[in-house]
Amino acid sequence: MKQRVLIVDDDRLVADTLSLVFRLNGFDSEARYSAADGLNLARSFAPTLLLTDVTMPGESGLDLADAVAREMPDCKLMMLTAYESNTPHVEKHTARTRRPIRMLYKPVRPEELIREVHELLLA
Repeated sequence: MKQRVLIVDDDRLVADTLSLVFRLNGFDSEARYSAADGLNLARSFAPTLLLTDVTMPGESGLDLADAVAREMPDCKLMMLTAYESNTPHVEKHTARTRRPIRMLYKPVRPEELIREVHELLLA
């Protein structure tokens, strides 16, 4: 059975491109463009990994990660951000929830992303 990755990013080009990268590397992937749409899909898609942007209009990626973690405790979490200033927020969130979240910075090379995902899924 293929690993399932849900990508949530308000930048449609980023989300769709990442979804394609995952499909080309043997994953089943879906892209959504808001936390609300991501959570709705997660309930039926049951992702192995949630890859979400930190900063989005409306609910943030951290809000989405909380919701997914509550409903799908086995789902691994990975954040993607273009802003280094988001690092302390993610670190505080991780310390508070005691749930590990891997973080990558945009732009990320596809081979680096896939390597990080494989490491996270095997952990």
